[in-house]
Amino acid sequence: MIVVELRKMFRRPRTWATIAVLNALPLLVAVLLLLTDLAPRAGQGPPFLSAVLRNGALYPLAALAIVLPLFLPIAVAVVAGDSIAGEAQAGTLRYLLARPVGRTRLLVAKLVAVLAFVLVTVVVVAGVGYVIGSTLFDAQPIGGTSVSGTPLTSADLSGRTLLAIGYVAVSMLGVAAFALLFSTLTDSPLGATMGALAVLVASSLLFTLDAASPIAPYLPTRYWLAFVDLFRDPIQWRDITRGLALQGLYVGVLLAAAWANFTTKDITS
Repeated sequence: MIVVELRKMFRRPRTWATIAVLNALPLLVAVLLLLTDLAPRAGQGPPFLSAVLRNGALYPLAALAIVLPLFLPIAVAVVAGDSIAGEAQAGTLRYLLARPVGRTRLLVAKLVAVLAFVLVTVVVVAGVGYVIGSTLFDAQPIGGTSVSGTPLTSADLSGRTLLAIGYVAVSMLGVAAFALLFSTLTDSPLGATMGALAVLVASSLLFTLDAASPIAPYLPTRYWLAFVDLFRDPIQWRDITRGLALQGLYVGVLLAAAWANFTTKDITS
């Protein structure tokens, strides 16, 4: 069942079209930087973007920072929101469950497919970012981090970039969990997607309000950009570990709720 869902996910043209659209924005930004030779000042704009003119090897991180606040969560929410609700809307959910496939097994297969999409998307964005940075800008073997200015060897930069990719992927699992839960609550993929995005937009808005400071550490978007701390010297693990723990809590609770709802609801379509 898992293999079937993986094939279904990555044989859909819209899956690759979504990934291509995600990479279009970092490419556009890189071209503008190349043509104008004007990068935002340090501390302004997406993290690492001010440093790519000096070292193109940092562009994978800039690409992730560019798509992370909005476009990447939208892509993940669309795919995860369609996982169960899309089958219900198409009228195929009953037929899937009529076969000797339990609801838990189907939900796990859908979850694995969504997780695979998240991982592949993040890796492709970082990989395309590296190609763009290496092609359009000078990729230095040793370059200062845009955070602390401490020189990093190629091995250091590669290792920390891989950790950043993993952290961003884990952050997006929280988005997927929200969308998957809503996907079990409605027969509308659009409704599931909009529900997940509404939670994330509300989280982002609350984070900017002083009145919401008591709940700020528990907002799902609070630690999304904590991967920047991987490029400090020394690495500051506090927000990174908090972000991982928070996402783990959200994913665990939301997936448990999705399973409880899906295994007990009446399937009418």
